[in-house]
Amino acid sequence: MRYSIGELAHRTGLTIKAVRFYSDRGLVPPSGRNTAGQRRYDDAALARLDLVRTLRDLGLDLATIRRVVDGEATVADVAAKHAEAIEVQIRVLRVRRAVLTAVARRDSTPEETSLMHKLALLSEVERRRLVDEFLTATLGDRPELAGVARTLTPELPENPSPRQIEAWIELAGLTQDTEFRAVLRRLVEDHRGGLRRDLAAEVRDAVTPALEAGVAPDSPQAAAIVDGLPRTPDDLREWLGFVNDPRRERYLELLSVVNGWAAPESLTPALDWLAAATA
Repeated sequence: MRYSIGELAHRTGLTIKAVRFYSDRGLVPPSGRNTAGQRRYDDAALARLDLVRTLRDLGLDLATIRRVVDGEATVADVAAKHAEAIEVQIRVLRVRRAVLTAVARRDSTPEETSLMHKLALLSEVERRRLVDEFLTATLGDRPELAGVARTLTPELPENPSPRQIEAWIELAGLTQDTEFRAVLRRLVEDHRGGLRRDLAAEVRDAVTPALEAGVAPDSPQAAAIVDGLPRTPDDLREWLGFVNDPRRERYLELLSVVNGWAAPESLTPALDWLAAATA
C-alpha cells in the first residue's frame, strides 16, 4: 500500500504541513516517488508517523523522537526519563501556583512576594537549616526542650500538595518574624519554672466548661474560676500578653497542614475569655 502526503495526513489526523515537516526532517522518510516525482509512503511510514505524533503529543522533543524511531532508544527508556522531567516541572508549577495564590490572598508587596518566592524554592537542606536556626533562636540549646522542638518542626513531604506548599511559605515567613520569635522566647522563659509548665492546659480545662455553659467572663462564677487558677490575675494578664498572640496559634495551624497532622484544638476562645475575666 502506498500513500500520498494527503492520505497519510488523513489517516493520522495530522495536517499536510505537519506530515511534510516530519518527512523533510527525516523522521518519516518516503518509501519512494511516483512518476510525477511526488513522495509516496508505505505502511511502515504510516506506523512511524503515528508513533512520532504520539511522542510529540506527550511532549518529547524531535531529537529524542529521532532516537526512538531510529532504534537508538526504546520508548520505555525515553518515557521514564520524560516522566521524571515532567514530575520536576509539576513540582515547579505547584510552587509557582502556591506563591501566586498566597500573593493574591495576602495582597503582598513586591518585597513580600520576593521573600515568599525564595522561601518556596528552598531545598530540603536549606529548609532544615532555616527551621533549625529558628528553633535554636527561640528555644535555645536546651536538651529538656528537645521534644518541644520536634513538635514544632515542619517537614514538607517529597510531593507536597498545593495547600502544603502554601502553608510552608506562610510558616517559613513566620519563622523570620522577629516579633513572633520574641513571643516564643517569652513562652520558653515562662516554661523554665516547673509550676508554669501546664498553665495552658490548666486554663483550657478550667475555662472550656465555663465557655460551654455560657458563663459570662464578668460574672461571680468567672471570678471563682480565675481564683481557682494557680496564678494571680496580674500574673495571668502578663502571661496572656504573649501566649494569646495570634501568630502562635497560626504557626500551629500551618504546622499541622505541612506535616499532614489533624488540625490543633484552638486555645484562643479560652484565652479570650480569660483575658476578659481578668480585665
